[in-house]
Amino acid sequence: MITIRPAEPGDAQALVELGSAVGQEDGSWLLTTEQWRSIPDERRYLRAVRRHPDAAVFVAAEDGRPLGRLSLSRDVHPASRHVADLGLMIAETHRRRGVGRALLDQAVTWAASTGVEKLELHVFPWNEPAIGLYESYGFEREGVRRGQYLRDGAPVDAILMALLLGDRS
Repeated sequence: MITIRPAEPGDAQALVELGSAVGQEDGSWLLTTEQWRSIPDERRYLRAVRRHPDAAVFVAAEDGRPLGRLSLSRDVHPASRHVADLGLMIAETHRRRGVGRALLDQAVTWAASTGVEKLELHVFPWNEPAIGLYESYGFEREGVRRGQYLRDGAPVDAILMALLLGDRS
């Protein structure tokens, strides 16, 4: 059974392994193609997030082992504190099994508990499976950010998608 829970510092190694594996897939799903980050850095990050009211990291876990990750961060500017950015990754073995949808449900729950009214994300234009998930959940394309990121030194576009939480029924 898959459970959704807040990430813990003890998840650092599994999350680094997940990020590294997803980053090295042929689909080019993540910005990084090397190691996600070091295990000590990930552990420090998870500890810091647990103390920060405007950010959260959740994991989808099976038998206690993380197989999906959801990161959320509220915008710090006073005019856009009602907006939070999210990042999502799921192990290849568990895609198209409801894990992404369960993590998005958690994002909506977190947003409601913190007063966030809009969730945003960036996705590569070639990541059609993720775009399909987000659109089926209610996210809408708000635009394309040309050359938004450098991936292995080359500029790549990102589609900006958003979900207005007041629109959910």
